Amino acid sequence: MSLAYGIQLPVQSQSTLYTEGWEAAAGAADLVEVARAVDRAGFAYLAVCDHVVIPRRLAPAMSTVWYDPVATLAHLAAVTGRVRLLSHVAVVALRHPLLSAKQYATLDHLSGGRLILGVGAGHVREEFEVLGVDFGRRGALLDETIDALRAALGEEEFPEHHGGFFDFAGLGQRPRPTQTAVPVWVGGSSPAAVRRAALKGDGWLPQGDPRDRLPGQIAKLRALREEAGVKEPLTVGAITEPLYVGTAGWDVGRRTLTGPPEEIAESLRAYRAMGVDQIQVRFRSRNRDELIDQIAVFGAAVAPELD
Repeated sequence: MSLAYGIQLPVQSQSTLYTEGWEAAAGAADLVEVARAVDRAGFAYLAVCDHVVIPRRLAPAMSTVWYDPVATLAHLAAVTGRVRLLSHVAVVALRHPLLSAKQYATLDHLSGGRLILGVGAGHVREEFEVLGVDFGRRGALLDETIDALRAALGEEEFPEHHGGFFDFAGLGQRPRPTQTAVPVWVGGSSPAAVRRAALKGDGWLPQGDPRDRLPGQIAKLRALREEAGVKEPLTVGAITEPLYVGTAGWDVGRRTLTGPPEEIAESLRAYRAMGVDQIQVRFRSRNRDELIDQIAVFGAAVAPELD
């Protein structure tokens, strides 16, 4: 089976952990052109992040640039044709599940069934507090929110859910999603997140686990799923090292995987051998055009060698 590949888009979130210098002055037009390049290059998905507010204490590292995921994915759905649309990750516990369901069902409907709903617990206390959500109970809240969202994004026009945090029935929502079942991928690498992905997810989005840690995490996922009697397949993800296909001619950093397409493909195939189904790649770049070139050459020269 081929190793699928996706990408977290630039510009839409600008944490200092991964942002390139050119993104600070970039905007909607750049985001659209990169998304179109991703679509052309055969990527399985494009992804965007989610934060509502960033407290001043975290702004120097995280910045305050975080585009809304639903608005951004809807905009990009209109300028792409086939690539899937992933929230990586939506902090869904910040919102009532019926509100999230209305937004994401509409997105799936308008995009022709291209949504993948990636969810995570969140980590910014002030963000929860200002929205009136209990930060200390965010794990339990996320667990139930996933259940409520599955009901609200299902086939029933009048979904029903009865739980400790949310209770609804007899309330209709249309349009329904185009997909019969919207895939839910669970993000995070803590023991609680891995358990949540195993028991409640259709996929797992690790939080940047290095290669040597992935086999153990994947084994834990499989064991938890088997123990719980979950038979459905699980899409296991991994975030690769930064990439630069070819010879950079500039300092791309010692952690960056660089070289000819066949060498990069050989290295990335190791993820498949670990049990990974899809990799999320990120390219080093000095401007939008260089990034688009990297996306194109990866799709043309690296991707065919990932089988």
